[in-house]
Amino acid sequence: MKNNPIGLFDSGVGGTSIWKEVLKVLPNESTIYLADSANAPYGEKDKQTIINLCIKNTELLLAKGCKIIIVACNTATTNAIDYLRSSYKVPFIGIEPAIKPAALFSKTGAIGILATKGTLASALFEKTAQTYTQNITTIRQDGQGLVPLVEKGDLESEEVSVLLKKYLQPMIDKNIDHLVLGCTHYPYLIPAIQKIIGNEVRIIDSGEAVARQTKAILTKNDLLASHEKPHHELLTNENKAVLESLVQDVAISKEITQIKF
Repeated sequence: MKNNPIGLFDSGVGGTSIWKEVLKVLPNESTIYLADSANAPYGEKDKQTIINLCIKNTELLLAKGCKIIIVACNTATTNAIDYLRSSYKVPFIGIEPAIKPAALFSKTGAIGILATKGTLASALFEKTAQTYTQNITTIRQDGQGLVPLVEKGDLESEEVSVLLKKYLQPMIDKNIDHLVLGCTHYPYLIPAIQKIIGNEVRIIDSGEAVARQTKAILTKNDLLASHEKPHHELLTNENKAVLESLVQDVAISKEITQIKF
């Protein structure tokens, strides 16, 4: 069981931003990454549909022997993680927007949160926001349209720039000093975001924290891999070209396959 893979799934290719952090923190672990691009974005769907998609993804990863599953999607986490944890025996690692550090370290008293509609509307998100932002001005913005662009591999086009300016300018006007990225697709837009907000605003995503939490849970459950030749498999139900382009910077052996699921 120790040498079984870590499973990750997302509503597409964005969760590879989490996968890359996991590889850094846990270099001896095998992984299976599932990109449900055919159903992206999850953020526009109702809660039950999101839960049903998460069940499908989870059962595929369990059939492949995964010992732990990272829900590498903010929308899936905030809408479905409680159900998954109550329904399956393997540990689940979820992802939430990193509101807490942004609120704690803000000096201007204003933070921005760029996330999907599904995340912003969830009870888990609201609970976290209420806990940590009572004395903080919080500008929440639905990043509608951004996930489909990332899914096409479109990271710095004029269309991306126009959308980001529309979403970020109200945050700049409120003098934010932290921008929380509440979707795993959005880290791929950081170069385009920084052209708009500059380097004074700190951009926060959840990748490193998720990787550290995964290591902690594996250690606690005595599930750390003992082999030194991990295997990495990335699966997608859409054209694999974008997935390949986003992970080409990872200098490890990996198998990328298009399958139906």
